[in-house]
Amino acid sequence: MLTPEQLEMAQLIIEAVNLEDIQADEIDPEDALFTNGLGLDSIDALEISLELSKKYGVKIKSSDVNINEIFGSIASLTAFVQANKQN
Repeated sequence: MLTPEQLEMAQLIIEAVNLEDIQADEIDPEDALFTNGLGLDSIDALEISLELSKKYGVKIKSSDVNINEIFGSIASLTAFVQANKQN
């Protein structure tokens, strides 16, 4: 079950990378975003990062040591954004 923040993040991801065959509320917040989960790739990560920067003022760089954990799932990405967003 997605929290409201996770649902918003799932919708942002769907729109950023044009996932047409999935609804935000169908995503398990703990599923992997890459490979076996949603099957996203590095280009998708860039698109998501750009949207997060525009919407929340959050900057995620490919050189961040925790990049794999940050982009691990909807839950981890949402937690990172909530902790680092600009108000």
